[in-house]
Amino acid sequence: MVRVLRDEDPTDQDDRADIEADEEARLLDRGREELEFEDAAHARISITRSPASRFLELLHGHRPPKIQTIQPWFPSVEKILADWIDRQIPERKQQLILLGVVLKVWLIVFVILLSAQRPIKDGAGVHVTNLDCVDTLWKPKNECGIGGIDCHPFNNSSFAFRCPAKCASVMVLNPRAVGSQDVNYRPLVIGNDIYRSDSFICSSAIHAGIFRDSEGGCGRVTLLGRHDNFSSVERHGIESISYDSYFPSTFAVTPDSSINCPSDPRQRLLFLDFLVTALLSISVTSPVVFFPIFVIIFAHVAFASDPPSASYHNITVIPDHISMFAKRLLPALFCAVIIYRTTVKRTLSGLIAHLDKTVLWLGGFFFGALSNYTFDWIPIQRLTAHDLEQQPGAKVALAVILAVLVAIIAGQIYYFWLEGRLLRYLTLYGSFILAILVLLMVPGVSLRIHHYIIALLLLPGTSLQTRASLVYQGILLGLFVNGIARWDFDSILQTTDDLRADGKFDSALPEILEPVISNVTQGLVAKFSWAMPSIAVDGVSVLVNDVERARLFFSDSVSVDATTFEWERAADLQLNEYLRFGYVKGGQALDYTAAGTLFGNGSWNEP
Repeated sequence: MVRVLRDEDPTDQDDRADIEADEEARLLDRGREELEFEDAAHARISITRSPASRFLELLHGHRPPKIQTIQPWFPSVEKILADWIDRQIPERKQQLILLGVVLKVWLIVFVILLSAQRPIKDGAGVHVTNLDCVDTLWKPKNECGIGGIDCHPFNNSSFAFRCPAKCASVMVLNPRAVGSQDVNYRPLVIGNDIYRSDSFICSSAIHAGIFRDSEGGCGRVTLLGRHDNFSSVERHGIESISYDSYFPSTFAVTPDSSINCPSDPRQRLLFLDFLVTALLSISVTSPVVFFPIFVIIFAHVAFASDPPSASYHNITVIPDHISMFAKRLLPALFCAVIIYRTTVKRTLSGLIAHLDKTVLWLGGFFFGALSNYTFDWIPIQRLTAHDLEQQPGAKVALAVILAVLVAIIAGQIYYFWLEGRLLRYLTLYGSFILAILVLLMVPGVSLRIHHYIIALLLLPGTSLQTRASLVYQGILLGLFVNGIARWDFDSILQTTDDLRADGKFDSALPEILEPVISNVTQGLVAKFSWAMPSIAVDGVSVLVNDVERARLFFSDSVSVDATTFEWERAADLQLNEYLRFGYVKGGQALDYTAAGTLFGNGSWNEP
C-alpha cells in the first residue's frame, strides 16, 4: 500500500482559514438570533402570565430568602458566662449534672419558701382557716335557703382566718343585688367596720386595715348578727358599698396577735424563680433550656402568683395546689413539646444574643404568666359577648387590642415574606380560621376563646429570630402557662350554663301588681300579687332585703295562694325595705325583678 503525501500551498491555507472564520461568524449570528427569539418568547410568556400565578409567586416570598438573625448588642459581654462554663466544664455530661444540681437547689428553696402556707393555729390551739379572695359567710344565689337557715349561726361565733395577697382587685363579675343597687365589676365590700355577711371577707379585712393587700395576712372574724345602715367609705384602695336598710347577718374583722402568721411568699418566690430562669437563659445556649424554664414558671403560677381555688375553708391550701399542679402539668408538657418543635426551637436555635433572650423572651414570658397583675388594668374580664356587653369600657379596649394585633401581624407577615415562608403560614392560619368557623356553627354550644387558646393560635406566627418575635413569643408562652396552671384546659366549646356561671338567665320576670298596704296594730301588712304566668314555671321566689323569704309553688295552690305574698313589718321599723320577685323552675330561682322599695312611711315605689 502506497501512501501519497503532498504539501499544501500556503495561499490555500489562508483561504481556508478565511472561509472557516466566515462560517463561525455566521453561526454566531444565527445563535444570537435564536437567543434573541427565545428571550422575546420568554418575555411574551411572562407578560401573558395570569395575575393568580404572579400573586402566588409574590406569596412565596423574597428571592433569595433572607433569614433573620439577631446580632447581640454586646457580644463579648453576653458570652462571658456561657464561655466560662464551656471552659471549666467542657463535657456535656458534666454540664447536665450541673444543670440538675441547679434545679435541685431551686426546688429545695422553693419548697422552703412555700412552707409559709403550712397549717397554723391561733392562741387557743385552733387551726386558722384559709380563705380565697371571694370567700364569704353568706352564700350567693339563694344558697342560704329561706331566711338564711343554711348560713347560721348569725352571731356569737368567731374564727381566725388567713388571706392570700392581692385580694383588693378581685371583683364580682356578674351583678349582685345590694338593696336597690345591682353591683358589678367592683370588690364586694358592703359597709364600714361592720360588714354584711355576703361581703368578701379578705377584701373587707384589707378595707378595715387588718393587713396590706400586697402581703396578705391573718385576722379574726366575729359574727355580730343583724345590723342596720351600712355606710360607704373608701379605705386602703377599696371603696365599700352603702346599704340603707338591715341585714340579718354581719361580721367585723379584727387583728389577732396570737397568730404567728407568715406573710404571703409570692414576692420571694418571684425573685427566686426569675433569678434561676435568668441564669439558665444567659448560661445555656441550647434551645432545650425552654423546658426547665417552662416548668419553673408553671410552678410559680400554680403555687404563688395565681394559684387555683382550694377547698372551701380548709386549714392549708398546699395539698389542693399540689393536686392541681400534678393534674395540669403533664398535659401542658405535651403541648410544650409541640410548641418547642414548631416554634421555640426555630427562634432560639443559634441565638447568641443571650441578653436579648433574657430581657425580651424571658421577660415577656414572666409578663404573660403574671397576667393577673400585668393585664389587670384592661377592662376585659372574660372574652364573651355577655361580658363585653355589660362591662364598661370593654368594647373600646377590645377594639384597641385588635388594632395593636393587626399592626403586629403586619410586621410578622413582612418577615415571613423575607424568609420565604409566608405561603406556608398563611395556609396554616387559613386552616385555623376554617376550624373556628366550623366551631361557631356547632349547635347548642358557644365558642369560648380562652387566653391559652389565643396563645396556641398565635404562637406559630412568632417562629422568627427577631427581637419583636422574642417579646411576642414570651408573652404568648406566659399566657398559655397562666391559662392552664390557673384555670386548666377549659373547653373551647361551652354550654350556656357554663358561660353563665352565677350570672343572669335572661328569663321572663313576674309582673307585680300594685300592692295593698294596710296599717295594723303591730305595724303594717303589704300584700303583693301577680298574675299566673303564661310560661312553664313552677312558682315564684321573693327576696326581701336580698334574703329569700318565700317560695310559692303553683302546684300547691289548693292549700296555699301561690299568687300572693304578705309581708308584715313592725311599727317601730322606719327603714326602707327592698323586694324583688323571680320565677322558680326546676328547684332553681331564675332572674329577679329590679328592687321595689317599701319606704319607712309605708308607701311603695314600683321597680
